[in-house]
Amino acid sequence: MATITRFEELTAWQKARELTRRIYDCTRAGEFARDFGLRDQIRRASGSVMDNIAEGFDRGGRGEFVQFLGIAKGSAGEVRSQLYRAFDQQYLTQTEFDELRELSEEIGRLIEGLLKYLSTSTVRGERYQQPTHHSATAQPE
Repeated sequence: MATITRFEELTAWQKARELTRRIYDCTRAGEFARDFGLRDQIRRASGSVMDNIAEGFDRGGRGEFVQFLGIAKGSAGEVRSQLYRAFDQQYLTQTEFDELRELSEEIGRLIEGLLKYLSTSTVRGERYQQPTHHSATAQPE
């Protein structure tokens, strides 16, 4: 398995970015755009998914990454719940609702996979790696 060095390489983050883009697209027009509370809340929740994956990864430690992944997974669930609210208000077509719900569920599964991997991994994180010393100083005499 290749080592991931940037959060942008994580499929969960890539999918969360796609979800956020699509949420912004569908909340720009029509009645959804005028429902400021729901529009802003679903935008924040979708952004929270990708942001928490990124922040947790860049913290450099497994424990914090797990914590932030948990928050991201919760935000994906929040988006899913808000999609139902939007659909019930007829802000989304059946197709839009189905596609966005499936994408949010997929992100939740990807995050769950990361959490399972991290729970069995011995890697503690970048923060805990020993620095390499390539000293060119002379040895004491």
